[in-house]
Amino acid sequence: MCLQSVQKCFKRSTIVPIPKKPRPSGLSDYRPVALTSVVMKCFEKLVRDFITSSLPASMDPLQFAYRHNRSTDDAIAHLLHPTLTHLDKGRGNYVKMLFVDYSSAFNTIIPSLLTTKLEDLGLHTSLCDWISNFLTDRPQSVRVGNCASSTLTLSTGAPLGCVLSPLLYSLYTYDCTATSSSTIIVKFADDTVVMGLISDNDERAYLEEIKHLENWCQENNLLLNISKTKELIVDCSKKQERHYQPVRISGTAMERVDNFRYLGVHILQHLSWSCHSNSLAKKAHQRLYHLRCLRDFRLPSKVLRNFYTYNIESILTGNITVWFGNSTKQDRQALQRVVRSAECITHTELPDLQTIYYKRCQTKARRIVKDPTHPKNRLFSLLRSGRRFCSLKTNTERLKRSFFPQAIRALNQGN
Repeated sequence: MCLQSVQKCFKRSTIVPIPKKPRPSGLSDYRPVALTSVVMKCFEKLVRDFITSSLPASMDPLQFAYRHNRSTDDAIAHLLHPTLTHLDKGRGNYVKMLFVDYSSAFNTIIPSLLTTKLEDLGLHTSLCDWISNFLTDRPQSVRVGNCASSTLTLSTGAPLGCVLSPLLYSLYTYDCTATSSSTIIVKFADDTVVMGLISDNDERAYLEEIKHLENWCQENNLLLNISKTKELIVDCSKKQERHYQPVRISGTAMERVDNFRYLGVHILQHLSWSCHSNSLAKKAHQRLYHLRCLRDFRLPSKVLRNFYTYNIESILTGNITVWFGNSTKQDRQALQRVVRSAECITHTELPDLQTIYYKRCQTKARRIVKDPTHPKNRLFSLLRSGRRFCSLKTNTERLKRSFFPQAIRALNQGN
């Protein structure tokens, strides 16, 4: 580290294309994963932990990836709560969400620009120079099966597969923040959402925010994938007919969709969760077949229960805190039938989804309360008694049943 350089043998990597979908049709359907030195990976972990401990806690609060006490639940909850709150304020309000996709985001990082940003964050110059050296003059070759390409030396990007790459990308994009009080930019690694809280049909701030993002991408060598960038409009007003302004990036109108899968959760334009629940139920039912096969092999109930916990329950309860509260009775019953089927197969009593949801709301709420740097920590304010938390004001049932009001209610009931 003191030498501010990395030996080339530790920089060398082999790129293995991994298909993103079952039947890839082009190069963009492959993910270039870098196989690097095991020794270097171990050292990268030490550097990553040191960088993380050196960063200011308040840096980029809406980047929810690779940070302590942050997860996909937090990113989705932060996306939904402003949406529901804004819709709760008036019938004429609506929300626009632009789900941004980047083309090879990690591979477009410019080391010199990253070094400047790291220095601005207060990291030591020698560490910044070491990172710059780590990312430049990297020998790479591509391997497909038994065939390998010739070696090419690159000085741009952070290889996908390196331990440091996700953190470096987060630091590279830390200055990509909203410029208006009516817009929000939520990030989970390179999954970026631009939100516009629209009132009185005034979309100027939202459109200006997208223009600002486009300019920021050009300045930072990031390329927007226009074909995969989608816009979703959340408008629960049934009486008003609106004319929404189209979003254009580089002169191309963005496709408008009525649902989008964000961080594993299906978000619909009317914020119903039937589509997501049906998807979970279908996937869980497929796993029940394997559970029955294990039962037929006469494996102990403990083994069957462990299989259920890690392979079926994990599906049913993924991000459960953000969607279960607003799911319908029919959707909950459909999911609970999967649990009952598993109970019959394993001959053991399994926790119901309502109990899991309640406990996870409590657990996550306690973590947020203890973390003053969490962007939603301010929602948990104690009453004068110092024992109970102040309930959030809600006008609609969908906001009342969302995560943060439910979490506060769960904390108060537990006290």
